[in-house]
Amino acid sequence: MVQPLDTLHETASQTAGPYVHIGCIPSFAGLPGIYPEDLGRSPFSDGAEGEVVTITGAVLDGMGAPLRDAMLESWQADAAGRYPGTPGADPHVSGFCRFAADKDTGEFTLRTIRPGAVTGHDGRAMAPHISLWIVARGINIGLQTRLYFEDADNSADPLLARIDPPTRAQTLIAQRMAPEAYRFNIRLQGEGETVFLDI
Repeated sequence: MVQPLDTLHETASQTAGPYVHIGCIPSFAGLPGIYPEDLGRSPFSDGAEGEVVTITGAVLDGMGAPLRDAMLESWQADAAGRYPGTPGADPHVSGFCRFAADKDTGEFTLRTIRPGAVTGHDGRAMAPHISLWIVARGINIGLQTRLYFEDADNSADPLLARIDPPTRAQTLIAQRMAPEAYRFNIRLQGEGETVFLDI
């Protein structure tokens, strides 16, 4: 017999724990040779079209201290705004990357192709962005957010337009530090808390 959805209870969750890197990115955790290379090592390969950019940052706790065991996954379109698997998408852009904070500094680095503006299923244009998923000890359910670019036209993006108050949208904007370098910190709570998405 199938249970109606309103009678089912949520399954218990647990934090990622201190061993998430060993299972997901063993080479990064100092255990090379388990896989030929860690899954999601880079979101693009040689021959990809577009501007290569480097995004650095940290996942910060409520006191502003970086989480040194945070792991992130990113998903994005190619330089023309097409996701992998769609017609005309760049075959050299997988769009997926898995990376982690440095165990000593808490800093993460994502080297990727700067994505183009995406047209949604409803025909509305979305500003260039990268979707992020974050896990670490103390986070029971992975957090979803987005990264937008300071020097892009973000004015008509439908997600940014829904954020209330509008000033909180700034928590999703990566700051340009150099011609091909951006800075993006993710704040879990407190002043300047990043906007997280319930998806």
